[in-house]
Amino acid sequence: MSLPGTAPLELLDLDSSLTDEEREIRAVVRRLIDDRVRPHVAGWYEAGTVPARELAREFGRLGLLGMHLTGYGCAGASAVAYGLACLELEAGDSGIRSLVSVQGSLAMYAIWRYGSEEQKQRWLPAMAAGEAIGCFGLTEPDHGSDPASMATRARRDGTDWVLTGGKMWITNAPIADVGVIWARTDDGVRGFAVPMDTPGVTAREITRKMSLRASVTGEIVLDDVRLPADAVLPAAAGLKAPLSCLTEARHGIVWGALGAARDCLETALDYAATREQFGRPIAGFQLTQAKLADMAVELQKGFLLALHLGRLADAGRLRPEQVSVGKLNNVREALAIARQCRTILGANGVSGEYPIMRHANNLESVLTYEGTSEIHQLVIGQKLTGISAFA
Repeated sequence: MSLPGTAPLELLDLDSSLTDEEREIRAVVRRLIDDRVRPHVAGWYEAGTVPARELAREFGRLGLLGMHLTGYGCAGASAVAYGLACLELEAGDSGIRSLVSVQGSLAMYAIWRYGSEEQKQRWLPAMAAGEAIGCFGLTEPDHGSDPASMATRARRDGTDWVLTGGKMWITNAPIADVGVIWARTDDGVRGFAVPMDTPGVTAREITRKMSLRASVTGEIVLDDVRLPADAVLPAAAGLKAPLSCLTEARHGIVWGALGAARDCLETALDYAATREQFGRPIAGFQLTQAKLADMAVELQKGFLLALHLGRLADAGRLRPEQVSVGKLNNVREALAIARQCRTILGANGVSGEYPIMRHANNLESVLTYEGTSEIHQLVIGQKLTGISAFA
């Protein structure tokens, strides 16, 4: 049984703000998630595994990998279309959206924007097809929110580069074919396209995670990794390069978190229609309806915010602090929605039979990766006051 009411995102007729093409892309991704992810994701999460390479090839066939990039086998879709795809992917699971986001908005984007033509030709078509997997090595064991203090070093040795150091919490690393690795040099931070089978590169899977379990996460150890001169991304100089990649990826998170929230809210609505207490469905109680109303309002506000940022991106006017507003608000509200939906399901809310606790656990990671809430508050605060509070 389902409630005869209106779906959460239909209250404000938000679909009318999308183009026919955007709605069709959303529908295609939703069907893929319904067919390929939903029947299996609870088992993947429980087992702490995911068929990432198989999924990547399927996503590649649909043009989802690097879909907002142009050329080299990429679809060249709009930022809004990409955002809607992220929303549907994360409605399946945050780990699934992370696979696509890290591949397209971090690894592929870094090569697409900063790489040489040879690097683009070598990697991007295979990555767009899902035949090659990429990862993005910025975060280190002792340097998360402060990438400027990274300890990984790259030194010249003749015409070669030699990389030494380590990266931590790197999505896709254990299965990656290429890693975009950021290291400090005598001339500042530089990026390198590193084939992951290069001698001296070791990728170890991080296990025993309680969040993002349907995602492959690893530690990268770089032990005197020797690379030719053409491994460096020629247009990437300074910390602004990797930070621009993070801005690109955060845009997908702004949308993706809404997918997790929507899935939780739809689950809670369906559950409330069938769960009876005191002789009537709990959907008919005022306190339950108050919860549902508040969550629907926040979900719609988050969608309008994401859509506005997407339109700015498509117009070439999206700024980093605006993306910070989106990530701070939408992930924070999505997590609050997941927690509130759990209360509607009561004890069943913690059961793997329902997706809510899985989404809530995943969103705990989304809240802190690619910039914690505190970091985004400081980014916004700096823009408002003109004073940096980072140092």
